[in-house]
Formats: sequence, structure tokens, C-alpha cells
Amino acid sequence: MNSKDSKKIQIPVALSLAAFVIIIAGIIYAESIINQLLMAFFISIILAQPIMWLQKKKVPQGVAVGIVLIVVTALYVGFGNLIGNSLSSFSENADKYEQNLDEMGTAVLQFFQENGIHLSLDKFSNILNPSRAMGLTAEILGELGGILGNTLTIFFLVLFLLLELDSVALKSKAISKNMNVSLTYFDTIGQSIRHYLSIKTMTSLFTGVLVWIGLAIIGVDYAIIWAMIAFLLNFIPNIGSVIAAIPAVLFALVQLGFSGAIWTMGVFIIANMVIGNMVEPKMMGKGLGLSIFVVFVALLFWGFILGTEGMFLSVPLTMAIKIILEQNDKTKWIAVILGTKEDAIAIMEEDT
Repeated sequence: MNSKDSKKIQIPVALSLAAFVIIIAGIIYAESIINQLLMAFFISIILAQPIMWLQKKKVPQGVAVGIVLIVVTALYVGFGNLIGNSLSSFSENADKYEQNLDEMGTAVLQFFQENGIHLSLDKFSNILNPSRAMGLTAEILGELGGILGNTLTIFFLVLFLLLELDSVALKSKAISKNMNVSLTYFDTIGQSIRHYLSIKTMTSLFTGVLVWIGLAIIGVDYAIIWAMIAFLLNFIPNIGSVIAAIPAVLFALVQLGFSGAIWTMGVFIIANMVIGNMVEPKMMGKGLGLSIFVVFVALLFWGFILGTEGMFLSVPLTMAIKIILEQNDKTKWIAVILGTKEDAIAIMEEDT
């Protein structure tokens, strides 16, 4: 290959990289508005399922949209009140938890002193301060609430998107006819994302219910709060369930001691093993079409660009990009890298 040919190859690559960096910088700069649009779009995909079910029951579209939005709004307000009441209740019972911590600290220090290890009670109390567990919980809930911080804007975006459901198919057909291009892959994107989000919502709900029942049996206070965190963070792949368990285990340690913390940890492990390894794979069917490594990298990438919202939406965003890349022969190799081993085998079998 001569120098002229190498320059022809290097220039497009350099331009592509520069364009990629500029696009990423633009997304980061416009993060707030993009996050609102993405959240509205994906919430609409989830809510489209019950709306279509109601329409099949002969309920008019406008009425179906109104029913679903009223139910969702009621749940949102109800959980908001529940969180506020729980945090107020914790403030009232803080003295009891501090007393439990002092008793546990004294027992632990006595054990260490009997074995020749001297520790400070003050340092131990600072490490296992009960307010830290609820403080961490408040931070997590605050961060999750921040995702829907612009509630009114997202509400109207979702409303208008849902009212436009019937026209989307007609518009895509009109574009395909006038431009002589196929937009069928947009249907694939919609179906894949709808399938993933619907199943993920159900499995996250099952996880939250199992955590709530388990912690209620153990006697951990505010079990519904820990269950809600488990439900929400289960949307974050790989690390969400681990993060959800931390404040609950810390709080159980302060309230019930080491045995309570171990039982609480066991509840989270069992719930995630049952749902994540048994129920979810069966409900997902063929899976995400993404390798495990890519799912984790996507979590980091979208989290860096879009913050917490990006972590929640990392899988559906990456799935959509993969499907788009599959449509072009020049970018299909990137889709293969993002996909699973089964996808690569299927492509090899097609070529033979």
C-alpha cells in the first residue's frame, strides 16, 4: 500500500473519531434536555403496553391514556408520601437505633479486648452510625427522584407521545414510501426495547415484592423503602442489585445486630438469584442480544455521558444502536462485536 492509499484510509478514520467526540461532547452539554426526552420516550414505551391492552378492550385511545396516566400519577404521589413519612419516622426513632448501636459496639469491643485487640467505642460508633444508613438511603432516593425531577415536563412529553401512538406507524410508512427506504428496523428497535423494558419492569417488581416480604418477616423496619430501592435499582444492570442491598444491610445491622444483617443479605441474594437466574432468563427468551462485557461497558459509558439516567437506560440505548448498526454493511461488524457469541455463529452459518 502506498502513502496516498494510507492517507485515504486515515483521513476518514480521523474525521469519524472527531465527529464522534463532537457528538459526545454535544450530548454531555445538552444532558438535561436529552435525559428528559429519553425518560419520556422509554416511559411511553412501558405505558404503551397497558394502553394497547385497553384499546383491545374497545376503550378509546384518549380514555385509555388518561386511565394509565392517572394510575401512574397516583402511584408516584403515593410512593413520594411513603418515603417522606418513613424518613420522618426514622428521625423519631433515631435514639432507639443509637442505643442498639451502643450495645452492639460494647459487645464487639469486649470481644476484641478479650482477644488482645483494643478499639475505641467512639470510632466504632462513627463507622456504624444509624443515620448513615438512612442518609445513604436518602441520597439514593434523592438521586432516583432527580431522574424525574422535571416531573411536569416529562409528564406532558409522555402524554403527547402516547397520544401520537397511532400516527407513528402511518408516518413511518409514509416516509418509507416517499424516500424509497426501509424503516422496518425501527419496528425491531421498538419491539426489542418494549420487550426488554416490560420484562425488566415485571422482574424488578417481583424482586421488590420478594425483598419486602423477606424483610418484613425478619422484622427490618421500613421494609417497603428497601423493597422500593431494590425495585428501582434492579433496572441498572450488574451492580444495581448490589447497591440496593447496602443501605438495607447496614440498617439491619444497627437495628437487629449481626444476625439481622446476615438474614437481610440472604434475602437480597435469594431474591436476585431467583429472579435474575431463573425467572428473568425464561421471560426474556432469546435475551438482550448483547454480550455481558458490552452490557457492563455500556453501563459505564452511558453513566458517564448521561449520569444516573444513562445507567438506567444503558441497555435499551445500546440495543437500539446495535440494531441500527446491523442495517449497514459497513457498520455491521460493530454490531457483531456488541452482540453475543450466538449472533456471531448465526452470521457465520448464513455465509456458508
